[in-house]
Amino acid sequence: MAEEKPADGGAPDAPAFDTSVAHIARIQDYWLGGKDNYEPDREAAEQAIAALPDMVASVRNTRAFLARAVRFLAAERGVRQFLDIGTGIPTADNTHEVAQAAAPDSRVVYVDNDPVVLAHARALLTGTPSGATSYIDADIRDTAAILDAARQILDFDRPIAVMLIAIMQYVPDESDPYGVVRTLVDAVPSGSFVAISHPATDIQAKKMANMADRLNEAMAQTITLRSHDQVAAFLDGLDLVEPGLVRAPEWRPDDPALASTPSTMWSGVALKP
Repeated sequence: MAEEKPADGGAPDAPAFDTSVAHIARIQDYWLGGKDNYEPDREAAEQAIAALPDMVASVRNTRAFLARAVRFLAAERGVRQFLDIGTGIPTADNTHEVAQAAAPDSRVVYVDNDPVVLAHARALLTGTPSGATSYIDADIRDTAAILDAARQILDFDRPIAVMLIAIMQYVPDESDPYGVVRTLVDAVPSGSFVAISHPATDIQAKKMANMADRLNEAMAQTITLRSHDQVAAFLDGLDLVEPGLVRAPEWRPDDPALASTPSTMWSGVALKP
């Protein structure tokens, strides 16, 4: 198995983190059926489920969207480079696993500033002998640091898929989330792609608002829900791949019956002309 050092050159040593306060990475891990979570995480996760009973199905449909999007980009569009920002705790069908299964020479850079994820970074730093994987410890808002480090692994003269799966809701409006995405898109060449998934204000609106309020009370991170039009604005100037910006299970489902399963996430893939 090929292994790379983190792109910032440091070692992915496990940091200390506070297990007495709920953390979104561990909450997500609980929803996905993982074991890397603690009682405060489980309590917050169950509070969210109480407000939005479709939460677990929605989260798992978002994870399935990630796998389908990566497979589509690697197998059908010939993308060999992936910049996955907001990695989360490793689980099944991580980006490098899906990409390198379709194209063993794929190169994948993960980005997260979450100490919980950093503690698991070594699980992400594996890959095929002909490909590469790396991990950057950085906040999504620090685009200069991300791009500088990613250039150590990725060739910015060739297409790159920027994966923004369930991450932009943690960038509040006052931190210029659209500027963050625009900077990333401007840095990659024509023929690159952006894949995005974002929780909605306009799907099960009251339940979603209640869910967000409960999570925002329980954890240090803050969630900002956005409408279809607001999520679509992240992709301004790009060409949406069919079927466009839709609920996660509606995006090229492996089985048409899955398209009607629960989701509160707007999801799509777009090409940089």
